[in-house]
Amino acid sequence: MTTTRRHRCAWAEDDPLMRDYHDKEWGVPQRDSRMLWEMLMLEGFQAGLSWITVLRKRDAFREAFAGFEPAIVARYDERDIERLMGNPGIIRARAKIQATIGGARIYLDMQDKGLSFSDFCWSFTDGQPILNDGKTWVATSPLSERISRELKQRGFKFVGPTIVYAWMQAVGIVNDHAIDCFRRSPGARSR
Repeated sequence: MTTTRRHRCAWAEDDPLMRDYHDKEWGVPQRDSRMLWEMLMLEGFQAGLSWITVLRKRDAFREAFAGFEPAIVARYDERDIERLMGNPGIIRARAKIQATIGGARIYLDMQDKGLSFSDFCWSFTDGQPILNDGKTWVATSPLSERISRELKQRGFKFVGPTIVYAWMQAVGIVNDHAIDCFRRSPGARSR
């Protein structure tokens, strides 16, 4: 009996956790506001590190940040920051922890003003994923630069163009699966 090997993006071939993340999550268009915000915050924690580091700590992050519920995280104070700084299960970077608390407050402010985070995120592509050519690897794009500027204007931190592009890939705003990857969707529009 012959089994067919499933082709996937090269970065997801070797590590079982990365492979599972790739096969089930990465590049799947995410429409849930809270999950979009969670992923943006986690991408911020990745700054200067590898994604596998964050992925291995994701459950601990979720526990430490109350399931990334913005209404809870927005109430965190200095005691919570100190508690998080002592948590070996997460990346203990004070500025990133503070950025996540601030990000929760911005998220809630947007919500209070009648703008869902999902609508905001997807407004840049008219609600449709953008399909990369599947051959070219980039770390930023004009769109990630634009979204980065908009996020910074709202007060978000750790949202530079590279972080934003990685987030766009993760949440499916841009489809950067390799041309031969089984997860590549032909239905997205090309950029």
